[in-house]
Parts: sequence; C-alpha cells; structure tokens
Amino acid sequence: MITANQATVTVIGGGQSGLSAAYHLQRRGIDHVVFDAERGPGGAWQHRWESLRMATVNGIFDLPGFPKPPIDPAEPSRTAVPEYFAGFERAVGLSIRRPVRVTAVRRAGREFLVETSAGRWTVQAVINATGTWTNPVRPHYPGQETFAGLQLHTHDYVSAEQFAGMRVAVVGGGISAIQQLEEISRVATTFWYTRREPVFRDGAFEPEITGREVIAKVTADVEEGRPTGSVVSYTGLLWTPYALAAKKRGALERRPMFTAIKPFGVREEDGSFTSVNAILWATGFKAALSHLDPLGLRNDRGGIRLIGTQVAGEPRVHLIGFGPSQSTIGANRAGREAAGAIARLLKDTGAVFAEPGGRSTARPPASG
Repeated sequence: MITANQATVTVIGGGQSGLSAAYHLQRRGIDHVVFDAERGPGGAWQHRWESLRMATVNGIFDLPGFPKPPIDPAEPSRTAVPEYFAGFERAVGLSIRRPVRVTAVRRAGREFLVETSAGRWTVQAVINATGTWTNPVRPHYPGQETFAGLQLHTHDYVSAEQFAGMRVAVVGGGISAIQQLEEISRVATTFWYTRREPVFRDGAFEPEITGREVIAKVTADVEEGRPTGSVVSYTGLLWTPYALAAKKRGALERRPMFTAIKPFGVREEDGSFTSVNAILWATGFKAALSHLDPLGLRNDRGGIRLIGTQVAGEPRVHLIGFGPSQSTIGANRAGREAAGAIARLLKDTGAVFAEPGGRSTARPPASG
C-alpha cells in the first residue's frame, strides 16, 4: 500500500500563474498544496541577469487583488519581482512548500500520485505551473565538445562583464538574445547568429490589437495539439531602445548559423572561419513538463492539446503559464480559469475533498 499525504488539488510551481491558481483555490475553499522548487518567492525572476531592470522587462501584471507598489524603473527585476511576490504570499496567507521538486505525477486509480523530493502525495486534480526556466534549449553543433573557450546559455548568464574583451558568438533571435547582444557588444566584439532572418515589427506593440492576435494564434496551436513556438515566432521583434542601441553600435549585423564549432572558433555557412573565444546560446526555453510524462499527455507531434487550460481528455489536469497564458496577464487569468474549472469538476463528480488531519468529506454532485 502506498503511504502518502493527501490534498484535493496540487499546484506545481510558485511563479505568477501558480500564485494566481492558489489564490483562487483558496477563495473557493478548496484544499490544496503548492510545491515550488525555488528556495524563495519570485519564480524564475530571481534568476534573471543582473542588468535586467524593471524599465526593460515587458511588464508585470498585478497579482489578483494585490496592486504592485511603486517600483523604481532602475531596480533589477531579480529583486523587485520576488519582493512583490513575497508580499502577495504574506498578504493572502498562502502556504507554499519550498524548496520541493516534483519528480513525477502518476495515475493511481481515480487519483494521482505526486512524487516529490519531500515525500508522496495523493491528489484528485493537478494544476501545473512550472514555466520554462528549468528547461533551456541547448542546441548541439558538430565539434561543440572541442571548443576551448567559454560556452553558456541565457539560463546561466549573469552580466556582460563575463565577456569583457572577448570575441563572442551570440546565438538566437529572441528578445533575450537582443538584450544580451546589446549589452555584450558594449564590452566585447560580437557576432550575431540566427537560424532564420529576424523580423522586426514597425510601430509599437499594441496589447489590445496585436496582443489579441498573438494570443489567438497561440490558442489555435494548443487547441490543435501543435507544439508551440517561441514568443518571437508569434510576435516578431520590436524596435525597443536596446534593439536600436544595438543597431546603432553595428551589433545587429546578422549572420546565418555556423555549420560547425572548432576549438578556437566557428565554421561559417560559406566555409570561412571566424575566431571566437566565447559562445552565448540565447536559444530560449521550452515548457518544463517532464514530471508529467508518466501521464502520457503528449500526442505524436510532441504537443499537448488543451481546451482552455484543461488537457483535452483529462479534465483533472490543467496547464497554466503555458501556451497562450505565458504572459503575466495571461498567467493570472489562467490561474482563475483552472481553479474555477476544477471547482466545477469536483462539484459535479461528488468528489471527496481532503481536509487537514487526513479526514475526508464527501460532497454530493450538483443537482439538475
């Protein structure tokens, strides 16, 4: 017999979408447990690079019922956002178990068995809010293991000073790639590589128009079960102040991807050789969902089909901060939607709600 703690719902992840889900579960009186692999509040924000300031980030939407206090635009996002999240947790009275890593979620009869670094739990529904930060995309090119210089991913980037005086290949066509390229080009010689020609949008990003169009495209992909692309593949790149600064400095001279890596440089597409002593892989992240693999949620294309936040065919599992809800405003809405859907499911099925102390209370199905 499996000995495990009990809860009605588990929320996996303590970033913005996870906090929103926990808030709405709490408001509905649904017993739940939140697991967060981080040591403190803030989700992935506490790991952002030092120079990323609040003036540079794309904006943080208010957590439910908790407006942001005035924040200095010059404050690093890695301190400002975690402080805001911590204040929300205190004000709402959320109890989050951390650092606790969920290693696997499995079906156990009519329940789920959640295996964690701090023991096992049985739950009736799962809201996954693990984001992407722990799953960086690390491409491999021939000869990569022979490179004698410095290689690191955006995940490990701290500041441009790491590259001072170097010849640096920056790989990637996303927002982080442009931000880091601009910074590094101030102190080093840079070479920018992307697989596809970058597309810059003219004009400002208008949330009420362009934002809706982007969300519609991402939603269509997840509803069809297609793997989602990067944020930039939907939005294009904007001529932000840092992009304009990089262009003025001559850092946005894009090169096609190199074909191989040598000990002291890279082999260009045309066969020529470029000497570099550092490579920054600003190649993005994918959803961190390996702990859900035992549930067999992926289709033969590698995607997971969603209906709203619910996994199609499995109404007890919701993915938030995923697909169209990766933005901070989308994460808030997704947390509310997932909590509401689970509340309705539990009511309709006459589910047994776990209570503190291991007791259980049967709730009758809705009439009519």
